[in-house]
Amino acid sequence: MNILVTMPRGHVRESFIPNNIAKQLESLGKVTWNHKTEQFKTEEFREKLMDADVCITGWGCPKFDKQVLEDNNKLRLVAHTGGSVGAIMSDYLFEKNIKVISGNYLYAESVAESAIAYMLSSLRNIPFYSSEMNAGRWWSNDSPSEGLFEQRVGLVGFGLIAKEVVKMLKPFRNEILVYDPYIKKDDLALYKEYAVKESTLKEIFSTCKIISLHTALTPETQKMINKELLELIPEGAILINTARGKLIDESVLELELQKDRFKAALDVFEEEPLPETSKLRGLNNVILMPHKGGPTVDRRKHVTAALIIDIVNFFNNKPMKNEITFQYASTMTRKL
Repeated sequence: MNILVTMPRGHVRESFIPNNIAKQLESLGKVTWNHKTEQFKTEEFREKLMDADVCITGWGCPKFDKQVLEDNNKLRLVAHTGGSVGAIMSDYLFEKNIKVISGNYLYAESVAESAIAYMLSSLRNIPFYSSEMNAGRWWSNDSPSEGLFEQRVGLVGFGLIAKEVVKMLKPFRNEILVYDPYIKKDDLALYKEYAVKESTLKEIFSTCKIISLHTALTPETQKMINKELLELIPEGAILINTARGKLIDESVLELELQKDRFKAALDVFEEEPLPETSKLRGLNNVILMPHKGGPTVDRRKHVTAALIIDIVNFFNNKPMKNEITFQYASTMTRKL
């Protein structure tokens, strides 16, 4: 088995493929490593792939399109250490019957964990009280704490991450409303299984204490959280975004947050890094995080280990736990 690792050398690759994981990989066959500190350019990528049965990729990898794959009759499996494969996949890849696996399923738990952390931090005003303490002050009635128990929670999107959020919220006895444009009528049993209520965007934005975004960024969902919805958010509610910044009309969000009606915990933004001139900076009712929602660094090696198990399963004609089908890939976040 010939394995191509496109991830450049450096701390990111080392976090996904530490020495013990590298040895596991090398036990499977001949491994060709990217010894540069940057991703392969398209033509070099095309040439390197010609001899590979398996390609292990990471963030920033060139796209697997017709230009790269047209004359390739050897590649059988792409193992992506990222979550969404939308940015690197193409219809042509699936047309050639090349299988795809990714860390998407393992990422879900970690991102869900961050959403819960942002909920609790916002409700309990942890950033505010920490800054008060650092400024030499003590307890204050100006910003009372609230809890997560028995709050009404609205989830926009009901994919893997949102399902993990529901599991983690179970001890808090929440009423959970869900809106997902991709859930088909014959899949509605999912709502019953997870004990959540099918809802609309308007109901979620007008009635929920906590609104958490978990849908993919596609042409249909870009800026779906618009002025009409943002103006519906109740006094004292919390908007959390660990999905993609472009789901929200950020210019409108800035104006609404300046009114200090509700709070937000934002992990993602329209432009990243967030510009220094952003009006989101300096607002007391906003937690800003630099796209750190997940996965945490300690989980990365577990992602690669799981992909290695699936590589072995693939070549032994066994089911792959982390396979991404064409249908699923088409609903994933991709560059717009």
